[in-house]
Amino acid sequence: MTEEKPYLDGAISLTAIAGSLDVNPKALSFVINEHLHKNFNNYINDWRIEEVKKRLNNKEYNQLKMLTIAFECGFNSKSTFNLAFKRATGLSPTEYRKL
Repeated sequence: MTEEKPYLDGAISLTAIAGSLDVNPKALSFVINEHLHKNFNNYINDWRIEEVKKRLNNKEYNQLKMLTIAFECGFNSKSTFNLAFKRATGLSPTEYRKL
């Protein structure tokens, strides 16, 4: 996840990640659920949120709209992005950017 950043692909799936790791998708899902206490979508979205936060804290991205950054980080919809961001940080994306 850290090196290849597959979470930036908005079409990434449990099956694709499992295939790249040469493991059974059900086994990967079990590991994520049992050890990280979250489902696959929340796991991927947490990685995406961390990438969004890095970009929001980087001056090079100041000129970009929030939704542009979200889409670049793998989100496919504004509502999913806003819900995931609020769940992960307790703040809306706009509130976070103003900090």
